[in-house]
Amino acid sequence: MNLKKFSILAVDDDPDVLTAVRLLLKPEVKEILTEKNPENIHAILTKQHFDLVLLDMNFKSSINTGNEGIFWLKRIKDLRPEIAVIMITAYGDIDLAVRSLKEGAADFIVKPWHNEKLMSTIEDAIRGKGLKAKVAAGGGDSILGKEMLGGSEVMEDIFYKVSKIAPTDANVLVMGENGTGKDLIAKAIHERSLRANMPFVKVDVGALTETLFESELFGHKKGAYTDAKEDRVGRFESANGGTLFLDEIGNISLTQQAKLLTVLQNRQVTRLGANQPVPVDIRLICATNLPLTELANENRFRKDLVYRINTVEITVPPLRKRGDDIIVLAKHFAKQYANKYMRSSIGFDDGALQKLLQYHYPGNVRELQYTIERAIIMSDGEVLQQKDLIFSPIESAPAVSAEIDDMKLSTMEKNTILRVIEKHGGNITKAAKELGLTRTALYRRLSKYDI
Repeated sequence: MNLKKFSILAVDDDPDVLTAVRLLLKPEVKEILTEKNPENIHAILTKQHFDLVLLDMNFKSSINTGNEGIFWLKRIKDLRPEIAVIMITAYGDIDLAVRSLKEGAADFIVKPWHNEKLMSTIEDAIRGKGLKAKVAAGGGDSILGKEMLGGSEVMEDIFYKVSKIAPTDANVLVMGENGTGKDLIAKAIHERSLRANMPFVKVDVGALTETLFESELFGHKKGAYTDAKEDRVGRFESANGGTLFLDEIGNISLTQQAKLLTVLQNRQVTRLGANQPVPVDIRLICATNLPLTELANENRFRKDLVYRINTVEITVPPLRKRGDDIIVLAKHFAKQYANKYMRSSIGFDDGALQKLLQYHYPGNVRELQYTIERAIIMSDGEVLQQKDLIFSPIESAPAVSAEIDDMKLSTMEKNTILRVIEKHGGNITKAAKELGLTRTALYRRLSKYDI
């Protein structure tokens, strides 16, 4: 797009930022005017026409509202609603920048930016195809549009964040309950990053023993331990140049945390049994079902590691807080499984829709997905009814009964498994640890008891 006929105003109280913007845009646009004091915005816009304003989120000004960028954005949109506004923000203000989109901003750019990214953001905003317009039009052909669905306000916030965080190399911590889709968020960030053509490597670190942790992540040399029969590349090296996704990061021990922190600080790994470190270049994404308050407990998790993995955080909301997204997702899964099981188009009657909306989904999106799949397999008609929707027995497990029949060994084992899984909110890794089983052994028992 040729920007030679467009005029741009940049407002920021950092002279270095204004200098960088002026040098970048001067040869590209009709005019670039820079201004340090936002209180001059009104006078400037009443005297001169601009097509776009680059506006900082934070000013040390007399307004002092704590979100000066929003204040001045509103003033600009009141005075010149046709002007596209791009907010300039830092990682720590991304939540505020997301709010700015709802107040009329076309997009926001995170400091420090790549010049190519700033130019493309400016072009899109002037064409009226900024981030706000893209999200309003749908998720596109990426994971956010195909698998991570929803039009609720909380999900729009997440889509905005992913779109802005992804092109950076910032470490991301994705938080949320089990089954909310944290892995899809991680994949979406990778898909939209500058590393999209490089490997995306996922590791369930919460399921690794102390020995396997080092071998799996860092690799080993032949003979490093009894079963090390050949050299093996660890996941860090496998993800070199791409993205490493560490799932269930909140479940690793303090010893494992120390080893992980060393690698992240040095950006190099040493295979078990080797002496020579190998440099690695990875973008790190971590996920946990623990709240940040628990991660901040140093008896459980090292604070220095929390800061290392948490440059930016994204909290994925539970399904019960996503309103009509439940229906959107249910229809998506109905179409998906109707195709899989070679059924004609499957719909829902009013009773089924009401049942879907009223349920609390302790298993979140994963539980909804399995519920719809089960209903389509078992139903005969083309319209699912209330009776066809049977929610997971794992999530609605009964308490241990005191009746004599329940004293049978198999019944006691089944009830114990149900109680422990319920205690840990469906987290199989934690349940297996408490029961003294491996995840594989626990899954075998779940199948045995048809849980």
